[in-house]
Amino acid sequence: MTDPAPDSSPQALNDSLVRLLTVERSGKTDHFDGPCQPGGVGRVFGGQVIAQALQAAQACAPDGFEAHSLHAYFLRGGIEGSPLGYDVSADFTGRSFANRRVIASQQRDGASKPILNFTASFQRPQDGLEHQDAAMPDVPAPEDLRPDSEMRAEMLEKMGDRMSESQRALMLRPRPIEMRTSDKLHWMNSEPRAPLNHSWFRAVGTLPPIEENRALHRAVIAYASDFTLLGTCVLPHGLSWMRGELVGASLDHAIWFHRPARADEWLLYVTDSPWSGGNRGFNRGRIFDREGNLVASVAQEGMVRKRER
Repeated sequence: MTDPAPDSSPQALNDSLVRLLTVERSGKTDHFDGPCQPGGVGRVFGGQVIAQALQAAQACAPDGFEAHSLHAYFLRGGIEGSPLGYDVSADFTGRSFANRRVIASQQRDGASKPILNFTASFQRPQDGLEHQDAAMPDVPAPEDLRPDSEMRAEMLEKMGDRMSESQRALMLRPRPIEMRTSDKLHWMNSEPRAPLNHSWFRAVGTLPPIEENRALHRAVIAYASDFTLLGTCVLPHGLSWMRGELVGASLDHAIWFHRPARADEWLLYVTDSPWSGGNRGFNRGRIFDREGNLVASVAQEGMVRKRER
């Protein structure tokens, strides 16, 4: 008898994401264990490591403080199938701001090796001067766009025979984050275009109310912020990872959280890339809620190389 297929309903995928981003204290009060992606193969998704590190830092933040920024450097690619460990250091705790440093590590060849250096800054919520000089772009509403998952399935029908088994599995894997892109998907089109992309995203199921768990909603946004970002810098070159034309990896990642937002409601992710060179690409992101409020800003540099055939 074969094992039953895993539940891929939206709420089941959503609940699986919550479990993935739930880190557990282990032994020392400043050490946490992060679970593996169920069924994951190959390299660990960078957004997962960032979100789990953020959850570990948030668990060690002073009461009443909320994360307003994070900065992360990827040292090594994580390998699926092996749990991740997170060690948190309380470097600073003040009256209004606090800082927590996290080292993410994984067992390799019988030794624990760091894969991510991470720092998060926290603030006690306060009122202050406000302005927003960032207009939300005029793009189609998510209800007027097709899910990216449908277009991935269409791509498989057209060129699935040219993909490896692992690439096909990655394209077909149900995802806990739904995305709807208003631009042409770069992995389906080879024509060069401006380094600018617009995608709506949200968790596919319902998360706990934000009033009960703001930390979780920030972690899900951090998780989703690693989608589409690095691909923006290759748009002017008409190349794609899914067509086997590129080799890439994130080098660093930064997020500034400007205001609370629900991760299970539609958010618009606007990414652009002002520069690439030297086998590196620099990318920026702005995340808006449906009312046009700037929720978060993102920046990332990654290694991007054209694959030599």
